[in-house]
Amino acid sequence: MEQYSYDLVVIGAGSGGFAAARTAAELGAKVALVDRGPLGGLCILRGCMPSKAFIASSDARHAVCESKHLGVITDVPTTNMRFIQRRKKALVHEFASYRIEGIHRHALHEGPARFLSETELAVGDNLTLTAKNFIIATGSEVSPPFIPGLLETGFLDSDAVLELEEIPASVAVLGGGYTACELGQFLSRMGAATTFFIRSGHLLTSADDDIGDALTGYFRQEGMDVITHAKVLRVERRGAKKAILYAIGEEQHELVVDEIFHALGRRPNVAGLDLARANVAYDENVGITVDSSLRTSNPRIFAVGDVMGEFLLVHVAIYQGEIAARNALRAAHEQADYHLISSHTVFCDPQIGIAGATEKELQRNGVPYVRGFYEFKEHGKAMCLGRTQGFVKILAAASDGRILGAAVIGPEGSELIHEMIVAMNFGATAEQFARIPHLHPTLSEIWTYPAEECAEKISVLRSAAVTHVAG
Repeated sequence: MEQYSYDLVVIGAGSGGFAAARTAAELGAKVALVDRGPLGGLCILRGCMPSKAFIASSDARHAVCESKHLGVITDVPTTNMRFIQRRKKALVHEFASYRIEGIHRHALHEGPARFLSETELAVGDNLTLTAKNFIIATGSEVSPPFIPGLLETGFLDSDAVLELEEIPASVAVLGGGYTACELGQFLSRMGAATTFFIRSGHLLTSADDDIGDALTGYFRQEGMDVITHAKVLRVERRGAKKAILYAIGEEQHELVVDEIFHALGRRPNVAGLDLARANVAYDENVGITVDSSLRTSNPRIFAVGDVMGEFLLVHVAIYQGEIAARNALRAAHEQADYHLISSHTVFCDPQIGIAGATEKELQRNGVPYVRGFYEFKEHGKAMCLGRTQGFVKILAAASDGRILGAAVIGPEGSELIHEMIVAMNFGATAEQFARIPHLHPTLSEIWTYPAEECAEKISVLRSAAVTHVAG
């Protein structure tokens, strides 16, 4: 067997692994990347970029259909899924080529990886790598189906949806998370009669209830059926079609569709790594356990990105990869801070952006806060655009007015949220933010209204406290 030795070996050449290798190389380390292929990473090949290319087409189709509300009358638009598919593949090829060029600047060993010991890694059958430190960045994979009959009946997962060249006439979406909402709405806007099955009371269960309830209502207004509190019992073949048998409470129901989109999440990709041989603690469903410095139970081995099963976000994986590389090579204990880096967006329509703490988190942790809220239907620029769905909210500390969190569901929400991320990064209070000049008429000036509301509420609290002390 061939043998090589490195200062650091990074397993997985996706966003997190590539960031770790790049950072290590900048620090002067001898570093290698290991990847079983195809090269490029989940985001580029089967995640963020291809899905957003698809969504751009469905959003454009929807905008044409809705243009009558602005006095622009058109025929119902036709779509060319084969063109859309070719466009997506061309974009993915361009993005992947650029990433692969960067990967090849480092030593690269392609093949499946498995630990032989705490210091040795086998790549394929004929190569062994030894290293002082390792970083595991193997990402995630689509969770396997657990609903009886689903595997036998057949289904689409997110990878398969992104390969479609024809849109099915009707689709059942199993799940209500980010991927389900984005690609489920895509299918609906491209002509599929779409029904969501979710176990909770609204889409996006992890989000605040006002966000999830609003999105659920908007999807229904758009013509999608969202069946809440549904327990899918089994799936069966009905000729060329597929039947979903489900229960709501004690009542059982059935829906027959052309296709099923299984969107019930992802799980960490740890299969075949033989982590026990490296003394790395993990759970195949939850992920690899790490401390705040991204060290696993073996202090010489780190983990970053989706393989930890918590923040399935590219920018978080990159952030973690850079920290892990510095800690590994400097024997340091730099800690990851997720307060702002975990901010995220959902590219459904209306778009959702969430930064900092949510109301659920503040309430769970017993943090006193005030809330400012403003709807797009009351906002001048949104009214002119005919884009009035949604709202913004700001959460500020009741003690000093510092902005703790913010959320938007509305037009261009993925862009609007960045203003609040910047404000929180610099520790702004609601009062300070309200004094920042905002151009008129713009969508972004909507943030000034909840900021002013928070500032007024905090002023009342302070006055009440002074009165209480004086009394």
